Amino acid sequence: MLQRIGDAFKSRKWLTYVLFGALAFIFAAWGAYGIASLQFTTSEDAAKVNGQTIPYSEVREAWLQQQAEWEQRNGGQMPPAVQRELENQLVEQFIRDTVMAQDTHRLGYRVSEAQVAQAIREEPAFQLAGQYSPDVAKMRLQQAGITPDEYEEDLREALRAAQLQGGIRDSDFLTSREAARIAALENEQRKIQYAIVPAAEFTSAVPIDEKSVQAYYAAHQAQFMTREFVRVQYAELDLADVTSQVQVAELDLHDYYDKHKSQYVQPDRRRVRHILIAAGSTRSDAAAFARAGEVLAKLKAGASFAALAQQYSDDSGSASQGGDLGWAERSALPAGPFADTVFSMQVNEIRGPVKSEYGYHILELEGIEPGKAESFEQARAAIEPVVRHSEATDRFGDIEEQIQQQLDDGTPTLEGLAKSFGMRLGEVAQFERGTGGAPLGNAHDLEDTVFSDAALAEHRIGGPVLIGDSRMVLVRDLEHHLPAPRPLAEVREAIVAVLRKQRANEAAAAAAQAAVLKLESGTAFEAVVRDLGVRAEPPHFVGRTDPSVPTPIRAAVFASPKPARGKPVFLSFALDAGGAALLAVTDVTDATGPADPDQQASLHQRAIAYGTEAADDYLEQLRLTAKVRKNLEAFEQ
Repeated sequence: MLQRIGDAFKSRKWLTYVLFGALAFIFAAWGAYGIASLQFTTSEDAAKVNGQTIPYSEVREAWLQQQAEWEQRNGGQMPPAVQRELENQLVEQFIRDTVMAQDTHRLGYRVSEAQVAQAIREEPAFQLAGQYSPDVAKMRLQQAGITPDEYEEDLREALRAAQLQGGIRDSDFLTSREAARIAALENEQRKIQYAIVPAAEFTSAVPIDEKSVQAYYAAHQAQFMTREFVRVQYAELDLADVTSQVQVAELDLHDYYDKHKSQYVQPDRRRVRHILIAAGSTRSDAAAFARAGEVLAKLKAGASFAALAQQYSDDSGSASQGGDLGWAERSALPAGPFADTVFSMQVNEIRGPVKSEYGYHILELEGIEPGKAESFEQARAAIEPVVRHSEATDRFGDIEEQIQQQLDDGTPTLEGLAKSFGMRLGEVAQFERGTGGAPLGNAHDLEDTVFSDAALAEHRIGGPVLIGDSRMVLVRDLEHHLPAPRPLAEVREAIVAVLRKQRANEAAAAAAQAAVLKLESGTAFEAVVRDLGVRAEPPHFVGRTDPSVPTPIRAAVFASPKPARGKPVFLSFALDAGGAALLAVTDVTDATGPADPDQQASLHQRAIAYGTEAADDYLEQLRLTAKVRKNLEAFEQ
């Protein structure tokens, strides 16, 4: 029952209640217990559905939680575009909840008090050691700031919806007879013989006259249009150009070093070997500890650490290297006892067993490399390009703003802007819509600028447009060329090739159809195929999913009527890839009997999927036919 609630409703207060599942009827006897409702006072509605309002205050609770979860999961503030999309999705969820609730009330669905109480008793979040606990339930509701009345109201709506959608889902089921019939159809095999009639056999025999070429050209002229293009003059500034002009002050380098000293400190490192005795599904913790103790005893008796690592270690990556883990900082080692032990050992010391999440380790320290910090003089060569790039990026942004200001304030020339800001001038003879033009490329923002009304109709300078992170471009349209038909002489060869292929396919299909008539008159399949000059596949049985037969052939085989005894079915049809197929269906197996267990399970899973799809379609239809007004502006208050 609760699973259906979760499947059917994932919005409204259920976004808040998802930790708790079911309702609050059982808590009605408690009375008020002094928790504050999280309702927010506002006159705005988030939506209106068939005359019923959805208060924004109710949506806001769910939105605050969803927003917090998103930012925690993604580690940053939600971008405006994502926010608008998620706001709309959330309101849509509320709308679907509302239309479903309206429909269950219209149809008279009811939920008994016993059903409510049972749902509460079965809710895992309200249980302690597997048993329902009123105290736990009360605490959970208090933590969420949910009153019993609010909880009970939403629960009853969800149970009603679960009844309706569950009924729709459960109406898709299979009887044993139906399952057996479907299994018989799926397991059926048909005996076939077929041949492919390739179009290439008819290509040379197909004449193409001039009248046909001209007729095809006239009927398909849209296929032979030139692209819309503009002859563009541009001015370009690259971040590398700005970077090369930046003079970095020594004071700025020192300031950067002082702020980022931690980046120029190499921490202590240790070189350690280990032997891992894994604990888990294949070996108990106690058994792993005992084995580790045995290995440690061998080491103390003088055995080679590398040899024992190769023999006993469960770390296959290091065992072949004698357990050597190489040089590592503390942060690169498993946190906790492992790293703490390694960094407290002396060279050539052996310790263990040391517990980690992987099992028990025997450790041998082979070397210590103390940490060291680079002086400013040592780090200067690495700092200088970083500071230079940072200053260049700031200057690059300043130039963009200055150019935009000049374009907003007056009518500067492209040449004047290029000279003022050290930009390179160039020209693209053919900047095409959809493909752009070298060397500017085909960036979407650049194309929008080149083909904008401001550029084409008002002849204004377009931009500045940023291409990637390092190029800034201004453009000016010099000539605009609309799409136009390409000359027939230029596309003649392409048209002839199309017509030749088309007519060759028609000839192959006609030959295959003529072959069917011969087969129906009693001519043997082998003789007919021989006359066509092609090779036939030998007769054999195939199933519906037989990969040895091309998909179009297999589809035609099982779409054809069943052959009667002694009366084969003969077919011919054009192939999408070209040419035609000639097919004879001569026999059908009698695939009776029940499906095997795996097939039965698959059939029932399909029935469940169809039922779920039907329930989803029902809800979608309610949404499509509802009178809805959304007010996403409410989120902006």
